[in-house]
Amino acid sequence: MDGSFKRTNMCGSFRIDDIGREAVINGWIQKRRNLGGLIFCDLRDRTGIVQVVFDENIPKELFERADGLRSEFVVGIKGEVRERQAKNPDIPTGEIEIFANDLVIYSKAETTPIYIKDDDNAEDNLRLKYRYLDLRKPSMQKNLTLRHKIAKLARDYFDEQGFIEVETPMLIKPTPEGARDYLVPSRISPGNFYALPQSPQMFKQLLMVSGIDRYFQIARCFRDEDLRADRQPEFTQIDLEMSFADMDDIIKIQEGFLKKLLKEIKGKDIKTPLPRLTYDEAMERYGSDKPDTRFGNELKKLNETVKNCSFDVFTKVLQKGGDVRGICIEKGGEHFSRKDIDKLTQAVKSYGASGLVWMKKSGEGITSSVNKFFSTNQLAEIADVFSAKEGDLILIVAENRSVTLDSLGFLRRYTAEAMGLLDDDKYELLWVTDFPLFEYDEEEKRFKAKHHPFTSPCSKDAEKLESHPQSVKAQAYDIVMNGVELGGGSIRIHDRSLQERMFRTLGISEEEAKSKFGFLVEAFKYGAPPHGGLAYGLDRLVMLMAKEKSIREVIAFPKNQAAQCMVSGAPSSADQRQLDELSIKINGEKKI
Repeated sequence: MDGSFKRTNMCGSFRIDDIGREAVINGWIQKRRNLGGLIFCDLRDRTGIVQVVFDENIPKELFERADGLRSEFVVGIKGEVRERQAKNPDIPTGEIEIFANDLVIYSKAETTPIYIKDDDNAEDNLRLKYRYLDLRKPSMQKNLTLRHKIAKLARDYFDEQGFIEVETPMLIKPTPEGARDYLVPSRISPGNFYALPQSPQMFKQLLMVSGIDRYFQIARCFRDEDLRADRQPEFTQIDLEMSFADMDDIIKIQEGFLKKLLKEIKGKDIKTPLPRLTYDEAMERYGSDKPDTRFGNELKKLNETVKNCSFDVFTKVLQKGGDVRGICIEKGGEHFSRKDIDKLTQAVKSYGASGLVWMKKSGEGITSSVNKFFSTNQLAEIADVFSAKEGDLILIVAENRSVTLDSLGFLRRYTAEAMGLLDDDKYELLWVTDFPLFEYDEEEKRFKAKHHPFTSPCSKDAEKLESHPQSVKAQAYDIVMNGVELGGGSIRIHDRSLQERMFRTLGISEEEAKSKFGFLVEAFKYGAPPHGGLAYGLDRLVMLMAKEKSIREVIAFPKNQAAQCMVSGAPSSADQRQLDELSIKINGEKKI
């Protein structure tokens, strides 16, 4: 690169105080306009856009070269900063322009397959195929810069709190439990495989045994599972672990991080300590273990109110030990038509509900899908449970407890979003604690760990580990923001005998435990401190801060819904020589 064209400023850095300065800028042409004796160009780099002017008084050869500029040409421009006559208040550099006196074209560009602007409405796979063009958009540049700032803030904060950043292995032992592993064949040990880590869980516990005391890592993790808006096959965690700490110690450290994060990144002051809800309370009130508390519409139980009604659907559910619950949506009666409610009814069926009962309160009284089964007084009693007002809509589900809670949890947030109640400029955080230690797998007819098999039970419940595992609570905690689980963690089991009891309850034999987790169990023989930790989903955290709906918008090169990298074409076939070296034979035809 010609030393005389060394950049002096970024495009977005110029302000009114720079008038009169000579400057050299580099970047991409956003657009060019020829007005006869004047050529205007908008030049863009990751900091923003600045207007450049070429006039006919410059050498003819330079003016002609400027006239040949097109969108996405990469150029260097020398010029003087002048006050702009027609100011643009919509951009930070809108009071000035660069009056060009020299130009170098570093590279020309063909017409791009997508527009380099935020509202191009390009189809997702096209955006991902040309991600290197998509990333030129101001919004994407802003998202990646935000991600960088959050990662840097995390590193700085945890360093100040005495954490040491340690990298853990990327090639580890496969574990059949949990989500599917991504397997990596070993050339040196034919027929054997590494796995890519789903998390650094066991290694960070080993670091506690090692005496590191406070560990931290921005860790890459991998899970071979179906994708959705907030899930990718490879993702990033802000991962940490602490020795000689209880749940309160860990939560206090994290609240300091979140307070600093929201203040420095969003300019928001949050009050700490944050609210805490037990898992049971969160499910009862919100129908979710990651409740969105930016709005009300809490669940109400109607079992007592409707136990003597003549509506068989309700009474039969109650006889089977089920629940009748509902939510009241303020002004929902005006917002949701009968057609809308029919769509909601179909939606809850995917959660296992057989149907949906609705009631609307108006000046004329209460209308309902079940009017003929209830007297006016009975309908009024139901409405009173919710303190319903004129214009409100009540939605009721009657099923077993799990289906009722899941269905109403979905309806609560879905209807709030439809009514514009989810304010993305508001940040509501809370902790959910006291999760069940186990969940019962109906297919396998056995208990499984709700989090992982190293989560410690609450001390008061440890005696019930074998006798009543379904009632044992875990020393586990999730941090939730605006209805999204930002992260979660637990106090770990450090006592060998308790760990062995946990394995037995999970149906993991001594031989199986040794095969899967032997190196961790072995390490505990030599003195393990009490310890616990937490991991944030960095991608989700940045997504919320950037007000995006998908983590793909905050990852440089994400996979699509089929777990494909549209830029590189991964996954792809390997040539026969590579397969032979790895002792791998492909059975059947390859799927494209």
